[in-house]
Amino acid sequence: MSPRKLRNLLSPEELRARLAAETEPRVTFSFYRYAHIPEPEAFRNQCYLRWSALDVFGRVYIAKEGINGQVSVPASKFTAYKEELYSVDFMEGMRLNVAIEADAPSFLKLKIKVRDKIVADGLNDATFDVTKRGKHLTAPEVNALLEQDDTIVVDMRNHYESEVGYFEGAIRPDITNFRDLLPAVEEMLEEQKDKQIIMYCTGGIRCEKASAYYLHRGFEHVYMVDGGIIEYARQCEALGLESKYLGKNFVFDERLGERITEHIVSHCHQCGAASDRQLDCANEACHILFVQCESCAKQFNDCCSTQCKEFIELPEEQQQKLKITTQFNGQKFGKALRASLVQKGEAALK
Repeated sequence: MSPRKLRNLLSPEELRARLAAETEPRVTFSFYRYAHIPEPEAFRNQCYLRWSALDVFGRVYIAKEGINGQVSVPASKFTAYKEELYSVDFMEGMRLNVAIEADAPSFLKLKIKVRDKIVADGLNDATFDVTKRGKHLTAPEVNALLEQDDTIVVDMRNHYESEVGYFEGAIRPDITNFRDLLPAVEEMLEEQKDKQIIMYCTGGIRCEKASAYYLHRGFEHVYMVDGGIIEYARQCEALGLESKYLGKNFVFDERLGERITEHIVSHCHQCGAASDRQLDCANEACHILFVQCESCAKQFNDCCSTQCKEFIELPEEQQQKLKITTQFNGQKFGKALRASLVQKGEAALK
């Protein structure tokens, strides 16, 4: 089997042009299933060939413990792709979390990777039973439990996800990755193991593992939002319920976010104005993820700082030379960097 058939060979520009040329809307959705996959590499190759034939785009992780995917497919091929997924024994009947803004442009290509785990959690699964998970809650059950005084709700996402949207009153740790989040939350709630704890994430996969781990660690009443934020929002709309989740739901694709309610809960990192417009810095050598209002976007040309704005205005040849020696904000997005961005923005506006 030729390796060329098992990966994308087009440039980013060609991929964007291909997507722009499509006339049919796409359906974006996510899925996951914990299962035993003895030969993940062979399964990965099989999936790539079959799914490419259906024009599936997206990002999928496969490991010996299961599969975790976020994809888009032409609307006319959604049923065929669903049948393709369900034809695999361990994926039969698997929940497909269709995005709130399902027809918005999301992924540019199909990328399937084999990993040690479908979510990097840093846990030793052999030390506890991952099947003994917390109780799933429907949207009405979530709202009812949130009305009780002894309920604690915890955001199990990274801080840049929770910055633009969250459940009212949620604990939102300032943590960059799930691996570090698990022990941090356990430490925060060490004295409250007897409380009712609701956990939530984008589509539910992180809470599946986390709830089992916390039950193993002695927490008594662990719940999780069934299907995550995506399914909660869908149920609220279908049942006419008030959404206790405010703002946007961060997503890991070209959209970066989908609106759940009209609340703007975050602020521009440069001027402090209310905004939930998240983007990557236009300077590819920096590419930091940050929040920027429309006004600052015009002033800084979608860049996170004056330094980056001035850099992208240089001739390409000069940029390539300076990339070697110039230090930008970098790839990581943390609390200190957020403060740094605000300070730089305020200084530039004076």
